[in-house]
Amino acid sequence: MTQQIPPSPLTDPTPEPELAGVRNFRDVGGLPTIDGRRVKTGRLFRSGHLAHATETDTEFLASLGLHTIFDFRNEADHALEGPDVALPGVRNVNIPLSDPADGKEFWTMVRDGDLGQLRQILGDGKAAARMTHSYRSMIRERTAEHSRVVHSLAEDSVPALMHCAAGKDRAGLSIAVTLLALDVERGAIVTDYLESNAPHRRYRVRRGSDAAEARSPEVMELLAPLFDARAEYLSAAFDTIDEHWGGVERYLAVGLGLTPETLDRLRDRLLD
Repeated sequence: MTQQIPPSPLTDPTPEPELAGVRNFRDVGGLPTIDGRRVKTGRLFRSGHLAHATETDTEFLASLGLHTIFDFRNEADHALEGPDVALPGVRNVNIPLSDPADGKEFWTMVRDGDLGQLRQILGDGKAAARMTHSYRSMIRERTAEHSRVVHSLAEDSVPALMHCAAGKDRAGLSIAVTLLALDVERGAIVTDYLESNAPHRRYRVRRGSDAAEARSPEVMELLAPLFDARAEYLSAAFDTIDEHWGGVERYLAVGLGLTPETLDRLRDRLLD
């Protein structure tokens, strides 16, 4: 049974900027660890893609002093949205966390399918089940990618920004893995993840038609599990860690190959 994780109360470390072309941006600083430390502000950021950043957005992002931007999108995402805006002196690292062909027909159906088709592929809990399966798969099958990210942060990649398309799933899980390595409280990780549901952060649902029936209440209800951040998805990822590795400590050591020395460097870089 999936354990329900109570959220920890958080305070926003700094006022958030109003970015016009970048969704779901935030500083992960301020989150508490189990031993009473806090994630440093200005060191680790998360967002949706940067392809539509305005000139003002770009100036703000450049002011963060970023060392590395981790882009977890795949080729299909890049074709749909475009490349990230270029920031002077910033290293861009693309680490796809899903195969470009994986789900292409599915997402075409999401954008263009009629109500009957959407009922068939998303109804009766199928959409939520697909998301849960995706989170479990990313934990089991993407250890090399997550290991690369966390090792990079421990070595030289801070300040860093992690993003995917919406900044919710692939980036959300990569942030969660990093926070587990920092020994951040589980409830605080979930609370930060659920921030992606705030109206001003949410990814804009794309539909192939502007007709009213294409975005009817039933259609939007069917699509909701795909675009929501739900605690049950992240809990499924945590459950997979426990089931497959027997807990976070072994996941970090065996799954991601993180030595105590690497974890110490990571925590020195990212924790107060």
